Amino acid sequence: MWFRLRRSEYERKKGAGNKRALKKLVMSGVPPGLIAYLKGEPIAWCALAPREEYSVLERSRVLAPVDDRPVWSIVCLFVAKPHRRQGVSVAMLEAAVGYARKRGARIVEGYPVEPKKKVMPDVFAMTGLASAFAQAGFTEVARRSKTRPIMRRALRGRS
Repeated sequence: MWFRLRRSEYERKKGAGNKRALKKLVMSGVPPGLIAYLKGEPIAWCALAPREEYSVLERSRVLAPVDDRPVWSIVCLFVAKPHRRQGVSVAMLEAAVGYARKRGARIVEGYPVEPKKKVMPDVFAMTGLASAFAQAGFTEVARRSKTRPIMRRALRGRS
């Protein structure tokens, strides 16, 4: 919900309130993203939707629109610790691209981090790493911050 709400609203709803808001979104029939499972257990999460559903992006100088083309945005990419460094992030990005394509997206955009150091706290990588996006066929289209590229992948047709 961090990307969907104004900061003040997110803080006011922190914890249980944001969980209820996410559940309400899911129950409305609007999938807020994708979950990857391994042997029935969730191991990864990817939040994506049309850019206009994420109000934080509209107010961000660093993540401001690159142009006026409609895009789907990937705003969160999480892989459970035991499954990291095994290609799960790239597989999730590929699944996100396929999901968006089937819903008419022509461009999928992500806002990963490119850490200055090899090791960074996991919480700072919640939008994914630039290297995973590059492996999934995304290319950098803008950079307004040293560590935060805007990366895109153009889509052709429905799969």
